Amino acid sequence: MRELYEKVGLFYLGRYVEPEEDSSSQEPALLKSADLTTHAVIIGMTGSGKSGLGIALIEEAAIDNIPSIVIDPKGDMGNLCLVDSSFSVEKFARWTESEARSAGVDPLEYAKSEAEKWREGLNRWDQDAQRVARYESVEKVLYTPGSSIGVSIDITDTLSLPPSKVLEDEDLFSSYLGASVSGILSLAGDFDEGGREYLLCAHIVMRAWMDGRGITLEEMVSSVLKPPFRKIGVMPLDSFYPEKDRFELASALNGVIASPKYLSWMRGEPLDMEKMLYDENGKARISIFNISQLDDRERMFFVTTLLNRYTAWMRMQSGSSRLKSIVYMDEIYGYFPPVGNPPSKTPMLTLLKQARAYGTGVILSTQNPVDLDYRGLSNIGTWFLGRLQTAQDLKRVSSGLESAGGDAREIGEIESMLSSMPSRRFLLRSTRRDSLDLFDTRWVMSYLKGPLDRDEISELKSEEHHYRDDLEPAKPISLTDGEYLPTIPSLQGVIQRFERDISGTGKFIPQLCASATVHFTDSRRGIDMRENVLLSLDIASMQSLSWDESEESDEFTYLGTKPPANGRYRILPRFVESDRGLKAASRELVGYLYHNRRLKLYRCKSPKLESTPGESESRFRARVSDELAEKKAEALTKLEERYRKKEELLRERISRAMERVEKEESDRVGSVLDAGISLIGAIFGGGRGASIGTTIRRGGKILKESGDLTRARKRVEELKEKLDDLIEELSEKIEELDDKYSIDRYEIEEFFIRPRKGDISIDEMAIVWRVEYTGDTRDDSPIHGGR
Repeated sequence: MRELYEKVGLFYLGRYVEPEEDSSSQEPALLKSADLTTHAVIIGMTGSGKSGLGIALIEEAAIDNIPSIVIDPKGDMGNLCLVDSSFSVEKFARWTESEARSAGVDPLEYAKSEAEKWREGLNRWDQDAQRVARYESVEKVLYTPGSSIGVSIDITDTLSLPPSKVLEDEDLFSSYLGASVSGILSLAGDFDEGGREYLLCAHIVMRAWMDGRGITLEEMVSSVLKPPFRKIGVMPLDSFYPEKDRFELASALNGVIASPKYLSWMRGEPLDMEKMLYDENGKARISIFNISQLDDRERMFFVTTLLNRYTAWMRMQSGSSRLKSIVYMDEIYGYFPPVGNPPSKTPMLTLLKQARAYGTGVILSTQNPVDLDYRGLSNIGTWFLGRLQTAQDLKRVSSGLESAGGDAREIGEIESMLSSMPSRRFLLRSTRRDSLDLFDTRWVMSYLKGPLDRDEISELKSEEHHYRDDLEPAKPISLTDGEYLPTIPSLQGVIQRFERDISGTGKFIPQLCASATVHFTDSRRGIDMRENVLLSLDIASMQSLSWDESEESDEFTYLGTKPPANGRYRILPRFVESDRGLKAASRELVGYLYHNRRLKLYRCKSPKLESTPGESESRFRARVSDELAEKKAEALTKLEERYRKKEELLRERISRAMERVEKEESDRVGSVLDAGISLIGAIFGGGRGASIGTTIRRGGKILKESGDLTRARKRVEELKEKLDDLIEELSEKIEELDDKYSIDRYEIEEFFIRPRKGDISIDEMAIVWRVEYTGDTRDDSPIHGGR
């Protein structure tokens, strides 16, 4: 049966069930992956098998090199990481130890039985160790936002500057801004969207973005107290939102920062969609975000932020009718309700409306259809319906299917079947399929353990994903007061800027910061790009200037130029004081950038592709892989056409050989031929076609009923051999195409474009006085709550 489902572009869901037989057939239930670009919903009560079906879909996508973003409010989807193609007792023992001890049985014996159970279950569903190994090789990462149990997420740049395509699209910008601000406010308290708190924060963030920069949560607190504008709409700021009331909002936001738990949001990997979706070789990843350990406000904030980031990344991609990535959310309850407008609702609706144009499939899972907004349901083309029992749920399913184009007869059939549906059985209704299909889900390759506990998640983190947690607490700096001055040094023609001292230390150390523009041009490639470079250099202990020791810096030009009262300033090195206007430092920086700054690009000679400026290697590999997939799809289409013609020729020969069958049996003979025609369609199209064995059995039955036709029976054997040969030959051709268009066969190489010295300009060079954190950063001012 594997030759029928193990094809690119087809997802193996399980086996079809004939309603009157009430048991699985041997016919594989297949779904074209492209059908998921119209999105899907999995609906079924507890115990219906929703999570298993969702895991099967993600497994199939991974095998086809399609990445997935998985949002997991309950903790079940971490099971995607539990896979072992060797079915080793040692590996299963780590997964099953707690269950074995709870049951009072020997852990190793229990693990052995579970490993064998999983091997046998997969074999019953025609899945061998080789298939499991293909899925096992896909990188899977279990993230735990707001916690260091698994892989942490750094969300400190939540309000960072969105991509230009978001800024340029008025509707997308509005929804992105609204969701970003609502998400932040959801952490601080219960604030209504459209209320004055929301409007003030939205104006602050919008002003920063329009100035071409992001804004941190710390800056948001300061800006709420002293906004960079005097009016909101036509009303004076203090009339619209008095200062004393703004202090309450600033205190609420500051409470988020002051909370010890805020540190856990500052550690780990940045929320970079490119890295979440593809590994360094451009191959698909499965990124699972377990948010079960968060409270309701934190969950809402993170889901909103993640969906916003994904939407922004998606809009940077090229359009496609092929499924290129999946966003899966388990248990959608509360995030996309029909009534109410939580922060997560806007970006989710945006995805459902726009994602299909970019090859993204959104899959939502829920126990109750009443949990879903009706506008979202109307944008979903594929429905997986498991057991439902309440009249309210059945009514909502009927209403949703009607809006999705279902007819009354079909909907009536659905309502009559759902209340008695056994576990792991689903009705499949798709706007891209002619029929309503019933199927049992296949045995999944992942071990279904259930929600993972803290120790199990931590063990997965150590096994599967190693990363450096580089956020260290501030260390004391041993400097004496004699090394500080009570006033800033006088430097003619030099800009001096000051970091806001929210710690109360009162001590500042100097950095030499520069903002420069490097212009890269290449007329042949159509490259005309300007790169903004921000560098910082710790100069307090330097004896001579060396830009080689500089580091990439955050934006600093927004910092004020007014020194804080009662500050103490580290003595500057002599080479700075003697460099009038920092002209020598500027010249050295130009030379440094000329020798060290390159525009790195990537290319592949066949297919002939080059990366665009700013495109990462992993993304370029993914684009090459997409190009190869398109070429492969074209080749498969030609292959299908060629083999359809061969099959038609074979059908004609069969027809002549069967002329001896009695005339009254001709209709049944036709059924043999029709079944044969469907073989190629089943391999390529995902439709319900008969298997080879089914075809021959039907033909044999007809011939037996027609009499003792020795020669005809011989022709049946010849037919079987020719069909077997045809399928085997086709399978070999497809395997050759799989190998030919595998990204592993294609070399990606680097090349560089250098700037000219005349194309490097220094926009600003300044002495930036940074707060010196000495380990005791207690601040007893009211705005920090005495942290």
